[in-house]
Amino acid sequence: MKQLNIGLVGATGAVGLEILKLLKKRNFPVKSLKCFASPRSANTLLPFGEDKIVVEELSDSFASSLDLIFFCAGSLTSKKYIPLATKEGAIVIDNSSAFRLDEGTPLVIPEVNPEALKNHKLLIANPNCATILMLMALSPLHRLAKLKRVVISTYQAASGAGLRAMKDLELETLAHLQGTSYERTVIPHPYAFNLFLHNSPLQDNGYVEEEIKLLKETRKILQDPSIQIAATCVRVPVLRSHAESINAEFHNPISPEEAYHALQNAPGIEFLEDYSKNRFPMPIDATGKDSVFCGRIRKDLSQENTLDLWVVGDQLLKGAALNAVQIAEELYKKS
Repeated sequence: MKQLNIGLVGATGAVGLEILKLLKKRNFPVKSLKCFASPRSANTLLPFGEDKIVVEELSDSFASSLDLIFFCAGSLTSKKYIPLATKEGAIVIDNSSAFRLDEGTPLVIPEVNPEALKNHKLLIANPNCATILMLMALSPLHRLAKLKRVVISTYQAASGAGLRAMKDLELETLAHLQGTSYERTVIPHPYAFNLFLHNSPLQDNGYVEEEIKLLKETRKILQDPSIQIAATCVRVPVLRSHAESINAEFHNPISPEEAYHALQNAPGIEFLEDYSKNRFPMPIDATGKDSVFCGRIRKDLSQENTLDLWVVGDQLLKGAALNAVQIAEELYKKS
């Protein structure tokens, strides 16, 4: 691959820091690297291998001379600054939800729909973390038996809400054990030794935004508007790595054995199972790992052509940063 001038917006956040590590770890062809963040983080020094990168504040001219920019800030930042970047001719990979459902913007998981990159118009959207983990497991089965309906419950770690949420969980847990009080900065409900329905905005239909993302993004990625999804997303007191309980109904018959075979041959999937000890993937197994872990595939005893499976993956890696870097690798692999 040719050497590229890279930009990273939201560099001091949880996902941005992981992208920095991955660019070095995976030997991505970085000619130069500029890091951007909010004014309060300006002039922070970030490690990049043996170098130190000075964090800059975003400006209207930030994208000049950049070839590729990763956006790991919120939707408002993406909506304001991505048009400026693409106007300069830079390719943008956006981790926010700002443009995911826009017609003409590819929404990509490289192991699932790399062909969508062919028609990009300088902007590629990174899917929601829960969607990525679910489809890493379900897309090989969809190709085999065609998905009809999915009932999914997610158990989402603090990492999904960023570094401050992770710190909230750590400090509130310590305060709880010491019998002292702690004022949370991000998480809206008691978090230590507790769980609650996902704290994304509640919609008029009774579903939170995170649950609707699973439906709409799945239909777009798999290009099948007939797929039905019922989701319940839960924030759990785990620092890192999400877990998902998935009940998937298919149009055609599929056995657990066929599902195991399909997933064993699927890129990015690992199995972690010990039936003799009732031991299946846990967040501590997936933390810091690139793979999505599956296990406990079984036939639904109440419904034909339906399987239950358990999926765990690192939200900051395959659920966000790793998927973004893999998109970039896919884009430039022939250059």
